[in-house]
Amino acid sequence: MTIKDIAKLSGYGIGTVSRVINNQPGVSDKAKKKIQKVIEESNYEPNESARSLKRRGSDAIGIIIKGNQNLFFAEVLEKIQNNLLRYNEDVIVQYIGEDDDEVEAALSLLKNRFPKGIMFLGADLSMYDERVKDIHIPCVIVTTDGKSLKYDNISSVSIDDEKATYEMMKRLIERGHRKIGVVGGKLSDNRISSSRFRGCKKCMNEYGLDLELDSNYIPCEYNIEAGYEATKHLLDNSSGLTAIFAMSDTIALGVMRGIADRGFRVPEDISVAGFDGISLTSFSIPRLSTVRQSIELLANRSVSLLLERTHYDIGSVHEKVAFEIIERESIMDLK
Repeated sequence: MTIKDIAKLSGYGIGTVSRVINNQPGVSDKAKKKIQKVIEESNYEPNESARSLKRRGSDAIGIIIKGNQNLFFAEVLEKIQNNLLRYNEDVIVQYIGEDDDEVEAALSLLKNRFPKGIMFLGADLSMYDERVKDIHIPCVIVTTDGKSLKYDNISSVSIDDEKATYEMMKRLIERGHRKIGVVGGKLSDNRISSSRFRGCKKCMNEYGLDLELDSNYIPCEYNIEAGYEATKHLLDNSSGLTAIFAMSDTIALGVMRGIADRGFRVPEDISVAGFDGISLTSFSIPRLSTVRQSIELLANRSVSLLLERTHYDIGSVHEKVAFEIIERESIMDLK
């Protein structure tokens, strides 16, 4: 008998069953009575690994964040912490560098702090090797699709980054832009930047346009200063640009400042598009066009998945949430 069986027999969702078993709030008396009856009749007990963790005094959720200047991660973290607070969960937050090994950080956290689950904000999937099997607690990667990993203890919640980038590039091209530069994270097969780069290249190729790595793409870290410096380099090496796509809104804010400091205007001379949909983009001058990820959905689903898996053996789950293209003042029509 598993939590899925209890949910099926009672007619309620796994999350509701989880809250009843753990005496958490937010469940009606009717649902509580029905679920408790099914549990009693089936002689259900939580899995032994979760009970063992509790005996060790493990009562916190670890959150490992790659990079400490990514404004999008800051907003996601706030939502995650608020959700965990509703469930009376303690939180351990650890920041590491963008190129640091998050699996090594997780193993260290597990050894020293005994968390009952770990969330990763940002991920380089190449780091997730055989060492993952030594992480005997459930983990959720937030914002990066971890489906390719095939580890039972690793779930993920993300959007379709390649498709989202494709759609934003399509908007730029359909509004008359043909010479488009790209500023973003370092490329490797296992980074989110690669998915977004593939979306850029696929769209441009379909419209008969080229995206040259040597001149039209400048890699950088996910922070404002890096976006600023990368933009100056891009403008020095690629003439005639009418638009720049930044792989994050945090980078895009640096891009807009870099364009202005070179004597150009946004969007009159160069249009700019970002990615993430952070709240600050509604107040930038001009307001930034962006791919909006639902921070609330990402946080809610990630927390639900992790808390369910800290108590019940339901296997890994990999979910995609919706995105939205937001067109604001930073893109100008050239037609």
